[in-house]
Amino acid sequence: MLNFKSTSTGIELEYEGDRIGDTDWVRSELKDNDLVRISRIFLFTNSDVINPPSPTQDLSGFTYRFQFGTIQNNYVVIPGKVLNINRDIQISTSIVLKRSIFAAERNISIFKQLSELIENSNSIKIGGSDLDAIPWSAFEELLQKFPNTGELDRYAGARVHTIVADYLDGMKDARGRYEAYLDRKSAITGATTVLDLEKLKKLEIEKYILIRDLIQNALTTGADWPERSWQELMIQFLPLLFPKYIKVLENITIHDYYSNPPGKTNRYIDIALVDANGNIDIIEVKKPFEDKILRPNPYRGNSIPTSELSGSIMQAEKYLFHLSKWGVAGEQNLTKKYSNVLPAGMTIKISNPKSIIIVGRDQMSGSTMTSSQLLDFEVIKRKYANMMDIITYDDLLRRLNNTIAALGM
Repeated sequence: MLNFKSTSTGIELEYEGDRIGDTDWVRSELKDNDLVRISRIFLFTNSDVINPPSPTQDLSGFTYRFQFGTIQNNYVVIPGKVLNINRDIQISTSIVLKRSIFAAERNISIFKQLSELIENSNSIKIGGSDLDAIPWSAFEELLQKFPNTGELDRYAGARVHTIVADYLDGMKDARGRYEAYLDRKSAITGATTVLDLEKLKKLEIEKYILIRDLIQNALTTGADWPERSWQELMIQFLPLLFPKYIKVLENITIHDYYSNPPGKTNRYIDIALVDANGNIDIIEVKKPFEDKILRPNPYRGNSIPTSELSGSIMQAEKYLFHLSKWGVAGEQNLTKKYSNVLPAGMTIKISNPKSIIIVGRDQMSGSTMTSSQLLDFEVIKRKYANMMDIITYDDLLRRLNNTIAALGM
């Protein structure tokens, strides 16, 4: 749970977790990395913690307090590093701070999206009476019209540009890149009762082309991205890649009653997927390294999985095991926790859950796997086919290309 609190020194962000004990992970992240991401949006270091707990302190019910911003000239000044951007944010003190000002659906950072469209390094000012500020009414419109889960980053940039271009200098031409796409969408969704299936098919093709190009571009330019960045990229369009799912859930806490009996250990699943009937599955998104699928040296003429692939499979198996063992209690727990983001009346069901693992490239030493290596990899995948789908990023691109080709026939 988040709370923004005004103090004599500025604004503090209070975080107490979603349930008792949830702040243990915060202490671990700060200890190991001197960095923690709160609520998927806000970044803090140890120096930002106002009330650091002792190493042995019991964190049951503990509320972390982070220095969030200072007050200057009737504006709350938030350092850019808190939002992982290269400029500060200034928000009028007359505006009540809440998470929805900073994060859109699927935890898309609104200010990160906005900042990437500005070529200078000036701060972004929201509300208040200053002439260089974006009026609060315009920013509210941005919040209301910010792209939903079916629209990708560059399309989001076009809408942001449309609403705030009049108030900021140095905006890139984000709209131009997708003007044709918007025209096609308007032609289908305009005021007409006649459904043009050919135009609808063309729009479907365009959708998959956008996703393919975005992944392809990331594979070319994102070699140094951390795993979390790859997860954030893929989360945007998982329901488009896997249409049976209608909702993506993040940072799922499940209970492990077997590792340390008779106690209970919390395990954390980064991403879970819920289908139209409420059934929950999990997905692991790993970095797309080469040489991470099969070991370079065969064993008796057979290619065998790397420790990274074996570890990913084992991790997914353990998650599925603990999720299944949680049973009815887990269904009730998850349904209650996520009721506000699920369709009305839907309950989450843990019924023989499956896993999807997106990992690595089907390339070795800079070249595509040989036919023999591809066969061995297929054997490995089929061994686990009853409980998980192992997909490389190259697999994903091939599936997208085949989908595009089939729709175009």
